Amino acid sequence: LQGPRYVSPAPNGGFVVSEECGDVKVFTSSQKLLCSLSSKYGHQFGNPAGVCVGMDGSILVADEQRRTVHLFPEHGAPICLVSAGLRRPTGLACSSFGHLFVADTGENCVKVFK
Repeated sequence: LQGPRYVSPAPNGGFVVSEECGDVKVFTSSQKLLCSLSSKYGHQFGNPAGVCVGMDGSILVADEQRRTVHLFPEHGAPICLVSAGLRRPTGLACSSFGHLFVADTGENCVKVFK
């Protein structure tokens, strides 16, 4: 890993790690690299920060530099979930009720999205 920042467990026993100014990597339950989101999806991150994994296995990533939150489904293209209203998104958490919590350190608050 190059500058690991945030980590999140995945439902399958694996985990996801964001790297400073780089990429997001997905690991299996046996700690083997499964994939890089940049390579798998052809997505270029600015500065990936917070990561979380939904119950369906979709990976959500906050991009601190681009001020966005993207969803990376297991199959299909990435989806931009939040593209406005964030100054410096860093931390993420997903709830089982379908809420997305985003720590916005640029505004010193946590924003909740449905």
